[in-house]
Amino acid sequence: MKNVTDSFVSFGYWPFAGSFGFNTDILATNPINLSVVLGVLIFFGKGVCASCLLSDLLDNRKQRIFNTIRNSEELRGGAIEQLEKARARLRKVEMEADEFRVNGYFEIEREKLNLINSTYKTLKQLENYKNETIHFEQQRAINEVRQQIFQQALEGAIGTLNSCLNNELHLRTISANIGMFGTMKEITD
Repeated sequence: MKNVTDSFVSFGYWPFAGSFGFNTDILATNPINLSVVLGVLIFFGKGVCASCLLSDLLDNRKQRIFNTIRNSEELRGGAIEQLEKARARLRKVEMEADEFRVNGYFEIEREKLNLINSTYKTLKQLENYKNETIHFEQQRAINEVRQQIFQQALEGAIGTLNSCLNNELHLRTISANIGMFGTMKEITD
């Protein structure tokens, strides 16, 4: 690379007389060399216009910016629409939650009243069962006392009869009873 640079530098040291060469000193070049260089640049660079390229680049950039802005506006509109839908859903859900809450309180109160009523009825039934059980036990006790009194009276009567009865009276009583049974049998037949 150094050899290439040295060869261009060495052009500046060539003698001016009778030879053709490039003058690398920009201030020392003559207008003819400049016009040749500008002509070559214009001829080969006529398809490449700096202002055209810059204009095309700016137009492309401007179009991309407009497209980005338009897309952003569309996305913004969609986002606003989704936000409104979400707010509407939120209001609806809040209303339903309030309704459930109110209905829940009413349901709790109703269940509480039902539980109180059910408990009251159960207590009433238990009271009735208790009273019936007490009444039954009283009747059973009364019947047992009656049976014992009847048993004692019967034993007393048998004892009195046994002491008062003699054989003759005893045979007459048996005959009378047999006669009554015979009469009863004839009536039933």
